[in-house]
Amino acid sequence: MQVLQVQLEIRPDPAEVGRARRWARSRLAGSGIGVDESLSETLILLVSELVTNAVVHTGCPAVLRLFLPGVATGAESATVRLEVVDASGRAPVPRCAGGGETGGRGLALVDGLADRWGWMPDGPGKRIWCELDRCAEGREPAVAYGGGAFEGLAFEAV
Repeated sequence: MQVLQVQLEIRPDPAEVGRARRWARSRLAGSGIGVDESLSETLILLVSELVTNAVVHTGCPAVLRLFLPGVATGAESATVRLEVVDASGRAPVPRCAGGGETGGRGLALVDGLADRWGWMPDGPGKRIWCELDRCAEGREPAVAYGGGAFEGLAFEAV
């Protein structure tokens, strides 16, 4: 199966989160994933969370990558992968946010929405990734952590 890789460079500025969402939405539409599919809205929410974490917690530029199944494959059950690579070597730390806190729930949300997610060192920084399985019968609940269909594969920047 063909996989299309697209990427967007992110500046360490909170305004980049909205730009990343708009960019991802347009790339999904171009890949044949409809804006009305639950996969699309879930992926946009995951983009928002991971880009926000990179912008707010690292203060470093980042790169957002989407790995999308090729339109020609007709893959109703393909996997969509999202990665955010930043230059901070600090590991992501899930928090237990209190009821009145306005932040600290991002990784818990990623864990609940993604079918798989994880992180790994990437040069001097890190790569945080998540995957969503596009199912012909609709989205299934997230059940796994770690690993992933694209784990261990090397991709060249475009």
